[in-house]
Amino acid sequence: MIMVLILSACSSTSETSSDDNGKTSDSGTKKHKIGILAPAVTHGWVAAVAYNAEARAKELSGEVEYKIQTSNNAEEMTSQLDDLKTWGAEAIVAFPQWEGMEVPIKQALDEGIKIVNFDIKIDVDGVYRVAGDNKDMGIQGAKYIVDKIGKEGTIAILEVPSSGSVSELRKAGFVDTLKELAPDMKLLTYATQFTREDGLKDFADILIKNPKIDAVYSMDDETSIGVLQAIKEAGRSDIKVVTGGGGMQEYFKMMPDNNDIFIESALYSPAMVKDAVNVALKLLNGEDVSKETIIPTTIVDKTNYKNFLDEKSQY
Repeated sequence: MIMVLILSACSSTSETSSDDNGKTSDSGTKKHKIGILAPAVTHGWVAAVAYNAEARAKELSGEVEYKIQTSNNAEEMTSQLDDLKTWGAEAIVAFPQWEGMEVPIKQALDEGIKIVNFDIKIDVDGVYRVAGDNKDMGIQGAKYIVDKIGKEGTIAILEVPSSGSVSELRKAGFVDTLKELAPDMKLLTYATQFTREDGLKDFADILIKNPKIDAVYSMDDETSIGVLQAIKEAGRSDIKVVTGGGGMQEYFKMMPDNNDIFIESALYSPAMVKDAVNVALKLLNGEDVSKETIIPTTIVDKTNYKNFLDEKSQY
């Protein structure tokens, strides 16, 4: 999903490289060089992408040397891609959040560098991609709500048009599945953003306009935290389900404390970027890899949230 970015006001560029300066692995073979490009965000889902990518690279330190660079815009990311080429990167795992990365990525491909994009799909032939299943997130959300409230009721859908295909796919999966499972369900659609502040503000208005809502299809955990606060402040007891998306630790910890509301998150975990690093290494080792790796959706609620707690996570 393109998550809404809250860019850091700190330094515009940061760089971390492996501490292992050796050029051969434990088996005596030459280590592969993998570069990582990510947005320079200091918190939230996007920050956790860089955290998990570097964590996986460190785990593979016996086989790879790595260098990670973060940026605030396409120009910086392009410059850093050039730096990685000069460093000798054989593969690059990229999370290109901005328009304008097609040309530099195509140039890197033409120079023989393997490119594995995380999450974002760009129109460049030859790029490998690792991502979650946005449409399936909507499908699973619809199934979850019907399981909890039945086939009739009123559902508020919180879409995020600014996120493009992310919102479109999640909404399509949700609406199409409801047509099959519960065609008599009443749907109310409102626009918001992937932040708790917008979730609170927008859902507070929605509650005023609608005296009865049975469930909320929210696409993002941050938005859902705002929704839950709005429900609490309004003193509403009619809402029985609030979904989410992403896999936020703070949101997980709220699940057991809300006995009157089923709180759900469809995982779109930043830890999936570890699979992108794995794909890069497989390519450099000459293994066959699918052009696109789509990771199935996992649903988290109060029945299994403990399995997904990670105190070291930045998200």
